[in-house]
Parts: sequence; structure tokens; C-alpha cells
Amino acid sequence: MRFTTSDGIELEYSDDGKGYPVLITTGYGGFKEIWYQQVRCLVDHGYRVINLDRRNHGRSEVTAKGLRMSRQGKDIHELIKFLHISKLNVMGNSMGASALWAYCSLYGDGVINKMISVDQSPKMIADDSWPYGLLDLNWNNFPEAAEKMYGVKTTVKNIDDETYRQLKMVQSGYRFDYELNKPLLYDHAFQDWRDVLKLMKCPILFIAGRQSPFWSSDHAKAAAQMCLNGQYAIVDHAGHIVMSEQTDQFNKLMIEFFE
Repeated sequence: MRFTTSDGIELEYSDDGKGYPVLITTGYGGFKEIWYQQVRCLVDHGYRVINLDRRNHGRSEVTAKGLRMSRQGKDIHELIKFLHISKLNVMGNSMGASALWAYCSLYGDGVINKMISVDQSPKMIADDSWPYGLLDLNWNNFPEAAEKMYGVKTTVKNIDDETYRQLKMVQSGYRFDYELNKPLLYDHAFQDWRDVLKLMKCPILFIAGRQSPFWSSDHAKAAAQMCLNGQYAIVDHAGHIVMSEQTDQFNKLMIEFFE
């Protein structure tokens, strides 16, 4: 399905199942099909699942416009309004979680019932107040050090076979433009969402991969503790793409939290 934003960009999304809505957003350079097993699981449990390819991601339109986190949040807001959804659960991995925090920064969390953040630190530049930053990214080497993530293997365990097949099918003919999207990566790395988390009233579950290559999994506990209704879970033998590396365990956490 296609949706056109207020600045004229066409975004690709899927809308499966019937019941209570769940909106999903994936990470930097990703395709929405990485959530294939979670979509199946949620639909089987009676949920409606809206799975979004953010601008410049997956099969959505490629553009030089709006390469900042605030626009990512606005796109989510416009899609929710377009679908006439008044209350929903949300879930995001990596930059997908940050896009949801960008939405909350602009519009609050009034329409969000529950949120799951998958392996995303709310602050990516390490300093004395936050040791859980990205790799060795700090104020002295920002923003160039953020690009070190390009060469890092994101997973510890291979993603499940069916998700892999789904990804290969949709990736044909599509390539993420890392050079074009540098401004988005830099803006992502610059953000500090801790003040947003402290204001959010909805329950938030922070799930981290024990062997994440980007930051200590301790970020999940630290982030949960600053929230009014924060919880956390650390998944063993998982890296950054927890939901596709440890599918059964992730899905159990997801369903238990949402229900």
C-alpha cells in the first residue's frame, strides 16, 4: 500500500489483520519485511499490523527532502491520521524506535497504548552522563565516527530462514543510498531522547540484544529506569536485530507485553 505525505513523498506500508492496531518501524537502511515473523504472530493473536517503510527505506520513495528525525516523526503522525487510528501499540528497532520518540517529541504519546523499543539507546553520543553510546562515538569525533556502524556485523545469530527469503524478494531492484542519507544518520546520532522518555506516560518495554555490536545492553535497564512505566528485557545470543535472531523468545516477550 502507498501513502503520500504532506510534502509529497510516497511511503510504502502494509496493513494486515483485524483488531487492535500495532504500528511497526524498522531501522536505518532496513526493509519492513525484517518483521515478517512478528507480523504473522501478531495477526495470529488478533491484531491489526501496520508495517511502515520510512522515507528512503525499503520500497518507499527516495528523496533528499526531510532527512531528519523530526520529519520521520511527522511522517508517522500523518500515517496514523490517514488511517484514522485513535489508539495503538507501536514497536521500532534501532532508528525505527528513535522515529517513534521523534513522533512523541512533536505530538506526545496520547495515542500510544504501549511501546516496544528494540536495541536502541536513547542517546548515541557517550559522555559523562550516559556511557551507553554508539561504538566509540563521542563529542570529539562526531559525526564521522557514526559511520563506523556501516562495516559492523549487526547480528550474532543468523536471521530465520523465512524472514531471509522475504527480505531477498523485496530487496530485488532496491538499494539503500548511504551517501544520500548521511544527514539522516548524523541527525539520528545527534539526538538525545531522554527528556522525551521521562515525559511519556505509556508503558515502554526496552528489549536489547546481549551481544549487540553497537552498545552495552545495559542501556535498556538505564532507559527503563528513567521512564514512568518502563520495563526491560535482555535477550541472550542476540545482536542488534533481536526480533529476527531470537524470534520465538522475542515474540513471547512481545505478546506478553502487549496483552
